[in-house]
Amino acid sequence: MTTSRPPTKRYEQRKHAIVSSAVEVINRKGVRGMTLADVALRLNLVPTGVIYYFKNKEDLACACFLHGIELFNELSAVGEAGASVRERLALFLDAYFDYKGLVVLGEAEPIAVFNDVRALNNAPVNAAYLEMFRKLRGLLQGPETEGLSRAGFNARAHLLISEAFWAVVWLRRHDVEDYGRVSKRVLTITADGLAAPGAAWAPLPLPNLIAESTGGAEASSELFLRAATQLINEEGYLGASVEKISARLNVTKGAFYHHNENKDELVVACFERTFEVMRRAIRQAEAISGSGLQTLTTVAAALVSYQMSGNAPLLRASALTSAPESIQPQLLAKFDRISDRFASLISDGVADGSVRPVDTNIAAQMLTAMINAAAELHHWASDVTPEDTAELYVRPFFEGLLAPSRG
Repeated sequence: MTTSRPPTKRYEQRKHAIVSSAVEVINRKGVRGMTLADVALRLNLVPTGVIYYFKNKEDLACACFLHGIELFNELSAVGEAGASVRERLALFLDAYFDYKGLVVLGEAEPIAVFNDVRALNNAPVNAAYLEMFRKLRGLLQGPETEGLSRAGFNARAHLLISEAFWAVVWLRRHDVEDYGRVSKRVLTITADGLAAPGAAWAPLPLPNLIAESTGGAEASSELFLRAATQLINEEGYLGASVEKISARLNVTKGAFYHHNENKDELVVACFERTFEVMRRAIRQAEAISGSGLQTLTTVAAALVSYQMSGNAPLLRASALTSAPESIQPQLLAKFDRISDRFASLISDGVADGSVRPVDTNIAAQMLTAMINAAAELHHWASDVTPEDTAELYVRPFFEGLLAPSRG
């Protein structure tokens, strides 16, 4: 009778090194963009040296996500020591930003970006990811949030976790020694929102945010934009192949290339369309609103409802991680330009007294994250309708996660 030997220390160390290397590749290229050759090259190995530990890249990606979930759960556990929801949020955010600082200094390993976790569609990873969400949701349960419905808790937990995930995009603007200061500013916005005490919650309806098509080629181009956006949101840049985009529209690849030069051109057009919808919402809201806060809430409510409708969604920023690195800087710069526009609106609200004095740059990035993350809200709160999102998801952002229960 033979028995398998337990893994040696050297085996475990090499396996861990492979996972760490793969996380860095995933965070730059996404799961579909990662290759075993990329990972091996970083460790001066041949691809078969990686296959000895992981039989394929899907297994390796699963290991990356499971390890990332384990690290994230440790940060949530720090928050559990708080005696109140506010204290738990403060402890969690401090732990999170401290850890991010250690990563920048090379003193801690990076956590895998979870943009592609659903596209991987692995049962153990999905179960662990769900449990990670539940642990974070538990930080929000206390006397301050008593009476909140399950959908309300899920919406607020999704808001919290999405802000944590998006922070990796804008933290590059801050020095590591300022991360503690950043954490405190994120806390005040997360817990207490943007609205000044007593400010009215009164978002206004906006007309159709998509410009009317003139028909013909323009209408066909819009169909390709919608199909590509939906697929990229679901499966990332590499998962949204020309074949899949064409199949969703029930057209041939020849028809695709008749309307589009190549996929990269279509992806850039999808982003441009998203930016234009957001700019149009801002312009429309400014024209009809009576305060800075009303402009902000009108824009946010309209864009989140639009995002939830599923009819013609905005392209999620997570698509950037798997888009060709050559086009990432220009697209990220345009996301920053939108956030800078939000910062200007927040400054208007602070000036007229409708918005609390907050760090406008951080608040603008958090507003961008909230709008962008609405595309995934249905995964956590399937019973939240587009009509509910303003109350259950957008309003807590502006009034704070500690605001009284409204559903």
